[in-house]
Amino acid sequence: MSVIRFFTLAVFALFTFHLTAQDFDLFEKKKFVSDDGELPYRILLPKDFDSSKKYPLLLFLHGAGERGNDNESQLKHGAELFLRDSIRQKYPAIVVFPQCATNSSWARIGFSNTGGQNQFVFYERAKPTAEMVLLEGLLDELSKTFKISRNQRYVGGLSMGGFGTFELVNRNPKLFAAAFPICGGANPKIAPRLKKLDWWVFHGDADDIVPPKYSSQMVDALKKVNARVTYNLYPEVKHNSWDYAFKEPELLPWLFSKAR
Repeated sequence: MSVIRFFTLAVFALFTFHLTAQDFDLFEKKKFVSDDGELPYRILLPKDFDSSKKYPLLLFLHGAGERGNDNESQLKHGAELFLRDSIRQKYPAIVVFPQCATNSSWARIGFSNTGGQNQFVFYERAKPTAEMVLLEGLLDELSKTFKISRNQRYVGGLSMGGFGTFELVNRNPKLFAAAFPICGGANPKIAPRLKKLDWWVFHGDADDIVPPKYSSQMVDALKKVNARVTYNLYPEVKHNSWDYAFKEPELLPWLFSKAR
């Protein structure tokens, strides 16, 4: 490779990285502070944001691997989708990615590993985690700060965030119009509290971190209470089912078409 060609490629690579970093900076760094603690979050406002207009709110909950307090890691999965110009133009919305603290969780869940297989215990009723309390406080603050459409509030999440999606709706059954948990799960007994909104559930059938049975049993429970639910169980896909969910061309059209 010539020196000139190498230099050109190197500059292009650096320029591409700069643009990517710059794009993610469009998610403004914020922190919700209350008597219960602090919750870092990133917020993306619509293009040409008008404070006098009402906008949908989309909340996305990350997985265990993105916990911390850097207020950056939570953008690892999913944030890129909402930064696309075509998406921002077609679906102007307020998009929020909060970050769960290390060694905490969005939902209180029991865990064990038996014979090399992960087992989870989802409680029907449990005291909320500190992060869940902060998350609900953040939602309340966002509603006071921005004109958010009460009929167009959405929540999704992956893995630990999938657990949190079910838990947040369970605790606030009248708040959201639609939810999309990815490789998550919950206690099927809470299904009657989840039936008023639309669901799209995703999982990989080869998931060895969160077994797919936890999504499947929730889908079955939702169907039994006549909830509107769609289920994508991806063949031979492991824990990264979010890669497939985010590529679903109908995910965002489906989501933003829902209203309470």
